[in-house]
Amino acid sequence: MTDISWEQAETLPEPANPLLKAGASVLGAALTLCCVAWALELPSYMGLAFYTEQFLCVVIGLALATTFLSISWRRKPQGGRLPVLDVALAAISLGVCGWITFSYPRLLNDVPYYTPEIVGLSVVLVPLVLEGLRRCTGWALLSVVLVFVAYALVAHLMPMAIRGKPAEPVPLITYLAFDTSAMFGSPMKVGATVVIVFLWMGEALIRAGGGEFFKDLAMSLLGHRRGGPAKICVVGSALFGMISGSAVSNVASIGTLTIPMMMRTGYSARDAGAIEAVGSTGGQLMPPVMGAAAFLMAEFLELPYSEIALAATIPAVLYYMALYWQVDLIAAKAGIGRMTEALPRPSDVLKQGWHFVLPFAILIFVLFYFSTQPELAAIGATLAIFVVGVLRRYRGKRLGIADVFGSLSGAGRTSADLFMTLAAAGFVIGVLNLSGLGFALTLWLVSLAGHSMAVLLVICAMVSLVLGMGMPTSAVYVLLAVLAGPSLVEAGVMKIAAHMFILYFGMLSMITPPVALAAFAAANISRAGPMETGWAACRIGWAKFILPFMFVLSPTLLMHGSAGAIVFDTATAAIGIYLATCGMVGFFRRPLSMPVRILVCLGGLAAIVPDSQFGIIMPGLLSVSGVVLGVGALLVDHLAAKRTQAAS
Repeated sequence: MTDISWEQAETLPEPANPLLKAGASVLGAALTLCCVAWALELPSYMGLAFYTEQFLCVVIGLALATTFLSISWRRKPQGGRLPVLDVALAAISLGVCGWITFSYPRLLNDVPYYTPEIVGLSVVLVPLVLEGLRRCTGWALLSVVLVFVAYALVAHLMPMAIRGKPAEPVPLITYLAFDTSAMFGSPMKVGATVVIVFLWMGEALIRAGGGEFFKDLAMSLLGHRRGGPAKICVVGSALFGMISGSAVSNVASIGTLTIPMMMRTGYSARDAGAIEAVGSTGGQLMPPVMGAAAFLMAEFLELPYSEIALAATIPAVLYYMALYWQVDLIAAKAGIGRMTEALPRPSDVLKQGWHFVLPFAILIFVLFYFSTQPELAAIGATLAIFVVGVLRRYRGKRLGIADVFGSLSGAGRTSADLFMTLAAAGFVIGVLNLSGLGFALTLWLVSLAGHSMAVLLVICAMVSLVLGMGMPTSAVYVLLAVLAGPSLVEAGVMKIAAHMFILYFGMLSMITPPVALAAFAAANISRAGPMETGWAACRIGWAKFILPFMFVLSPTLLMHGSAGAIVFDTATAAIGIYLATCGMVGFFRRPLSMPVRILVCLGGLAAIVPDSQFGIIMPGLLSVSGVVLGVGALLVDHLAAKRTQAAS
């Protein structure tokens, strides 16, 4: 079993030094507890009143200190020696953020006057956040942030298309540190009030044995089928993705089991890693939990999270259907059989782990039926996990007091790098607001596309892929939401469709070379080449490149429209995906000839287009024609194969 590095696992490493390890654990637990207390509005019940910015400053201070105690300046896990510099940086982070927290009502009046105290605090805090960002995510995102900050200083010297209002250094750094449109903006608020609570729920569920339960359930249901390990990977990644919401963490958790199994049954190392990377990436799209970006989307669109989750359901299901059929046809074409290992029975797995279904039932019921705030629904589900985890065992595992603290600490350490990312995203948003670059970029992209919707979509897709290289999904989405999203909306795309479009293409960076974090993590396990695994993941995950264009063309795939149109477009899209998959793999009941493959692919792509509301001649004609063409081509080939077999 191959180890995944901390950079690939998307969580802070545990320091080797016992003092640092204890300090990071306590700070991580304190970070989670602060966020849970704020979500429950405990200060109000205690008769205390705080500014939201005071709470966010506490969160930033704890996240910075946890980061410095966990990662060295070389971006390596802290070793056994006590690093004086990093301990000092952690102490300075806590001290500066603590000073701002306790003095914030007074400092708020001094911000417009740029007093020495305000400027001094800003000059210390902003570089600390940038250094924490570098340690957590590397140079890619830091470089983007520094480019935007530099732009703010010379915006008046830029070409006319992106010219903006310049800022002086002192007002700029003060703005980034204290303004509610910058570091203390919406991304940080969403992360501190919603995302970390769901991360806590995931940590609790994994410690209670929920991860093993979902793996065992997938194995028991699909292991006996053709290409069983790959199908276990698909379903297991979808189920586990609902917990983690992280592509690379999904690879680290599921891939260490499924990739070796796939290779043993006949899948190539390249394809095994690619299948796992594609399956794990889709976990960020799978309701009801999804990834951090979904909660940020709810904030940007000012919609309930339940609406975002509902809109994401059909595309997520179509995505996993495409992947499932792809691995099935690959297995059929290559002659890959069933697993030979002894598999658990579904009834036995459900008998032992049925209690893990209860927290999800509570989450979905409270979230959708009562329209409760997502953070409160997640806290309720987490408490249910603790109750059932204490009362029942799974594989001999039962929750204890240490697991409660461990879940708090684990969620805090996992979210520390997220807060660095969200603070940096706040810097970018602040520069866009301060300089007016966001509005200029919108006009420039629309004019560049020549008022052509198709060209604009392609441009935004390319921008999303480029910006997504090596960045966390949440950072990619925030950048795209303020850079590319407004141009799509300006061109007439429905808001939720525009944001789903950039979310999908932003997440595609996880599998698209040259920087494909999920594919590289999978290649680390399969020992295949990272680049060849990434290109194979693009081929196997082809549906993810097509679906965003489809729900922009017609939002029926996002549950917007009449019930009949939604059902019709979903059904024809599913048939079209199967047809196109047959054509791309080149197999149905037997290997397909090239002319048949071309016809089936064309029919599949035509069927995928959701034209129930805007057909060229009549609604639905293109989709129906595609189904007839693709199914007809497969049927003719099948009958020809039967005649050949009968003649022989």
